[in-house]
Amino acid sequence: MNETYPQLPPMQTGIRGRCPRCGQGHLFKGFLTLAPKCEACGLDYSFADPADGPAFFVICFACVPSVLLAVWLEVAFGASLLTQVLVTGPFMLLTCIPPLRPLKGWLVASQYFYKAEEGKVVRRQAGT
Repeated sequence: MNETYPQLPPMQTGIRGRCPRCGQGHLFKGFLTLAPKCEACGLDYSFADPADGPAFFVICFACVPSVLLAVWLEVAFGASLLTQVLVTGPFMLLTCIPPLRPLKGWLVASQYFYKAEEGKVVRRQAGT
């Protein structure tokens, strides 16, 4: 395959769960499981390693409103444990689960776009 592909921005492909090279194939085969390769252009997704990146972003940004809601319910109303579970539980699920897939897609597409790879130690020779 010697086709040339345009450089597609990670926000355009990753958020939609599309192949970072062609923008056509699917990036995921499940909710968060990466497909082995693109069914449209054949790009091997083995380069992708978003690790805990999506979970980190969700914890930092989506969990804060959930905790603030729980504290507000406690301080303002003295909410019981059952109320906390029934109100903040669904709120937490709705703010934490949906962003995981778009964030993971964006991170994988960014790795492809910026040609990210594992860091290597470069040692200089003495005297240079």
